Parts: sequence; structure tokens; C-alpha cells
Amino acid sequence: MAFTQAELDALKSAYASGTTRVTYEGKTVEYDDGAALLARIRVVEAELTASAGKKKPAAGFASFSRG
Repeated sequence: MAFTQAELDALKSAYASGTTRVTYEGKTVEYDDGAALLARIRVVEAELTASAGKKKPAAGFASFSRG
């Protein structure tokens, strides 16, 4: 599943304000409690961190000279 930074920001904002209803990108989700909301934040953070590490490898040409 593709998560966005906007979703993560909305989740964190809702958690910080003590609410369990989150609205982002035209979607509204209500979580059972703060623990469920925090669990979702952790899942989204982990996915965004993992996807940030999946960059295309950089190819280059290495050379050296002895003199």
C-alpha cells in the first residue's frame, strides 16, 4: 500500500490534538482510540522509511591511475 507524507502529517496532528478522527486527501477515518491511531502512525512511518531507502542504485565509472 502506498502511504503519503500528507497522511502521516494528518495522523500525527490528530494524535497530538487528542482526536481519533483523521481527514486527509479527501478521506476521513475514525480510529477506535489513541492506541490504534498510534499503531497506524508507526505502520505509515515504517513504510515511508522503507520506501525512501529503495532508491535506484547509482551507476558510475570508476577509474584510477598509478602515476
